[in-house]
Amino acid sequence: MSFGTSLAVATIAAIAYLLGSIPFGYILVRLFRRQDIRSVGSGNIGATNVIRSGAKGLGVATFLLDVLKGCTAVWLGAWLASLLTPAMNVRNAEAVAAFFAVVGHMFPVWLGFRGGKGVATGFGVFLVAAPWAALAAIGLFFFVLAITRMVSLGSILGAASFPIFAWFLTNGDRPPFFIAAQFAVALLIILKHHQNIRRMMSGTENRLGSRKLA
Repeated sequence: MSFGTSLAVATIAAIAYLLGSIPFGYILVRLFRRQDIRSVGSGNIGATNVIRSGAKGLGVATFLLDVLKGCTAVWLGAWLASLLTPAMNVRNAEAVAAFFAVVGHMFPVWLGFRGGKGVATGFGVFLVAAPWAALAAIGLFFFVLAITRMVSLGSILGAASFPIFAWFLTNGDRPPFFIAAQFAVALLIILKHHQNIRRMMSGTENRLGSRKLA
């Protein structure tokens, strides 16, 4: 890898991380409710915890903004690659941006590296990089949610299914790094749900609409 390509990759990674690390759930709840969402329910900054805190409108806004920052990171990554190193495979540039945007959401520098679980941001990054696969995965998420009322189970299965959908539904070039990034993001999202997995195994996982916050 040439110095120019290395510099371009580092630039894409840094910008994607910073975009991904914008904690919209934290910001919105702080601005409109004068609360720290990290002190409510599960302490997660994502849309589900914002909704369960009683702020449904802010939860929807959090989800949309987290999706948007993921989309923006990947779009910018592809644009920067074409600008800085035209020889670089665009899909690889999108993969770098996708991975680091999700990492930024999960481990934001602004909140002591304690962020969300990456579901909405993960959907956003792949909505640009592999749109049909992303739509299929979120369709599975809503199907599981409708049956079980478990956001966590829908998120886990949606994330796990994404690389499979991407293999069959992505047209054109599929370089190894692009595929590896899909599996890496899916694995990160699943690992971030480790507490939910433990609760599901013990039969204590909360369901959407339940009174207990999770």
